[in-house]
Formats: sequence, structure tokens, C-alpha cells
Amino acid sequence: MPNNQPDSHNIQAWSLINRKYLGQGVRVKRFRRPQRSQIRNRVLLAVLMAKDIKLSRLAEELPVSSRSVSAWVYEGRIPSRKNLEKVCRFLGYPPHVLFNEALLRQSPILCQPTPSRYMKRTSSHSPSSNTILTGLCMVYDLSVTDVSIWIGVHPGTFRKWLHFSHLPSPALQEKAEAFFRIPRTILFADCEPE
Repeated sequence: MPNNQPDSHNIQAWSLINRKYLGQGVRVKRFRRPQRSQIRNRVLLAVLMAKDIKLSRLAEELPVSSRSVSAWVYEGRIPSRKNLEKVCRFLGYPPHVLFNEALLRQSPILCQPTPSRYMKRTSSHSPSSNTILTGLCMVYDLSVTDVSIWIGVHPGTFRKWLHFSHLPSPALQEKAEAFFRIPRTILFADCEPE
């Protein structure tokens, strides 16, 4: 008498094959957590994260391929003149801020002494006027308190830089520039003198 039940061995084999090709489910995060060495254009990624713009959305808005946008951020490529103008117009920054060739060549790592955690409520409760500085804290997952201690300023002062676009004194700008390893003209591009 023929057995209509499939062989359990075959079911397990097909299960393994399906698991290999289909995976165990897909969970897509808003932004992938890049390794520090993978980010070549930290300023562009900082602006995108602070404005909550995914790479795929930027690619759709321009329109360019998402691979091109990924290359701009993670490989440090500079877009063609036409795309460069589109990106700068869409994000509201000049080319020398978003695609600074000296920064793209160096791509230095921060002088972060210890691990830190960026608090999401920092950006949700208060408007961030300094998009680049806020975005850099998000990119590196740095808390406002830790950065202010490492730079050597009061946390309230650092929050003024983030949320109210206060331009610090040249001495404090130099400290922030040394910590983030980004020129102060880019780091405080959103700030206005007091």
C-alpha cells in the first residue's frame, strides 16, 4: 500500500534548502550601524541622520541609484557636477561642506576616550538647529554630556551649540574641531555669531 505521507528526511532537507535561500525573516533598521572605518563622508551621513533621510529616499529624490548614494557616504566618492548640485540643493548645504575633499581623503576616527550612548530624546524634545553637529553625535552614538566633558565645556553650553545654533568662541571652536577632527567652518556651518 502506497504511503501518502512525505518522508520526514525529505521535509528536513527542503527545510534546510528553503532556510538557506529565504532566510529566517528580514528586519530592516532605519540606518545600518556602520563601522567607523566604513564611513568616508561623515558630514553627509550626519546631515542625513539628523534630518532622518534614508539613503534610499535621497536616491529617489535626486533620482540616482541607491548604490551611488552609498558610494558617496561609505566610499567617499564625489558625485558628478549635476548630481552634486542636486544633493546640495536638496539638503541645503554648499558642496565644500557636504563633499570636502580633504575630509574624504583623511576620514579620521574621533578622539573618543570611552564608549558613549546618544539619547534619542535629545533630538526629539528640542529642535536641532546645528544639523551637522547633532548628526555627528548620532553617527558616533555620542551623548551630549560625554562630548561636553571630553571637549571641556558645560553640557548646557554644548546643548546651545546643538539646539540654538550658538557659535562658540574661537577657543571652544578649536576644541570641538580637535575632538571631531572636522574643520570648524564645516562643524559650525549652521551656527550664527552671538
